[in-house]
Amino acid sequence: MVKKILLIFILLFSCNSFAQDISAKASTDSTEYLVGDFIHFKIFAKYDKSIKIIPPAIPDSLNQIEIIKTEDPVYKNIAGQKYAGFNFVLAAYDSADVIIPPINIYYRVGKDTLKNSGIELKDETLKSLQTNSVSFRINLVKVDLQKDIKDVKDPQKIPFNWTTLIIWILAGLVIIGILIYLYIKYRQKKSGKPVVKKIIKLPPHVAALNSLKELEEKKLWQNGKIKEYHSEITGIIRKYFSERFGLPALELTTSETLVLLRNKKEAEVILSSTQSFLENADLVKFAKFSPLQSVNEEMMKQAYQIVETTAIKNEPKVNTEEKDV
Repeated sequence: MVKKILLIFILLFSCNSFAQDISAKASTDSTEYLVGDFIHFKIFAKYDKSIKIIPPAIPDSLNQIEIIKTEDPVYKNIAGQKYAGFNFVLAAYDSADVIIPPINIYYRVGKDTLKNSGIELKDETLKSLQTNSVSFRINLVKVDLQKDIKDVKDPQKIPFNWTTLIIWILAGLVIIGILIYLYIKYRQKKSGKPVVKKIIKLPPHVAALNSLKELEEKKLWQNGKIKEYHSEITGIIRKYFSERFGLPALELTTSETLVLLRNKKEAEVILSSTQSFLENADLVKFAKFSPLQSVNEEMMKQAYQIVETTAIKNEPKVNTEEKDV
C-alpha cells in the first residue's frame, strides 16, 4: 500500500513539473471610435518562468485597419510569475463593424534543439496559442449641414529666400564641375592616354561596417520593406564570414554556418549572438514572421557587435592598380 501511494505521488509530481501555464488576452481601449481615431490594441500574456515568449505580430491583411505604430513590449516578473504586454496603435478611415481575428502567440518551452545540435532544422520547442477575437465599431464624424461653408483663404505670398538661391547656385557649380571632369576623362580616352585607376580593397570588418551603415541609411524596415532588410543584413554578415573566416557562408544554411563557426576559435565569442541573429532572419524570410520595431533594431546592433568583436584591427589596406586604356 505504501509503495502504491509513493508511486502515485511521484506521478503527480512529474506531471506538475512538466505542466506549462500560459494564457493570452487581446483587447482595445474602447468599443466605439470615430473615423481616424487612434485604436489602442493590446495583447496581455501571463506565463510561468520556464516559458520564453516571442513578441506577436499583427497581420498586414486586416481588413479596413491600418497599423500606425508597434510599441516596445513591456515585461514584468512578479513572484516567479511572468507578464508581458504588447501594444499596437491602429486606425481606420471608413465606418464599419470591425473584428480582429485571434492573433497567434508563439513561445518556447525548455531548451532550443537548434542550440544543442547546431544542425537540427526542426524546432520542437516552438509552440503557439491564440488570443480571443476583438470587435469594435468605427463611426463617421457628424457634420452639421445647417452651418455656412467657410470661404477659402486668400493666396499667401512666399517671401524671397536667399538660402534657397545659394543652394541652387552651389548645385549648379557642382554639376558644372562634374561635366568638366567627364569631358577631361573623355578627351584622355580619345587621345589614347591610359587612365590609371586605384582600387583600394578594404579589410573585411571595414567593408562590413560600411555596408551596415549604408543599410541603416536606406531605412528599409521603417518603410515596410521588412524581408528586404533582413535579407540584406544577413547577406552582409555572411559575406563578412566568408572573407574573415574563409567560410562559404553565402551558400550555407544557418545550421551549417553555425557548425563551421564552432571550429573557428576566434568565433567562439559570437556563436550565441550569431545564432539568434540568423534564426530571427530565417523566421522573417521563410516563416513570414513580422517582427516588432525592437527586433529590427536589435538585428542591426547584433550585426555591428558580431563584426566589431571579431575584427582584425591592425589589418592593412591592400592597394591595387588597374589601367583602363
